Amino acid sequence: MTEREGQVLRAIGQGRSNREIAREFEVSETTVKSHVSRVLAKLELRDRVQAALLAWRLGLVTAREAPEVVKPRGASA
Repeated sequence: MTEREGQVLRAIGQGRSNREIAREFEVSETTVKSHVSRVLAKLELRDRVQAALLAWRLGLVTAREAPEVVKPRGASA
């Protein structure tokens, strides 16, 4: 995996969208989609959820970097 693909994997683990990743790396969303596809293929992952979980398991993401959890409407605290 390339350095950029590793960065994309970490960003996925942080819960970032393709648009957010593109802005951060100053590339197009199409480029990010290509990176995401290559990451999934190289790691034999089915989807972004699996990629995010792997990023956590590998320690690429800390709890501090985790996205905030949004509770569904009507859910009790």
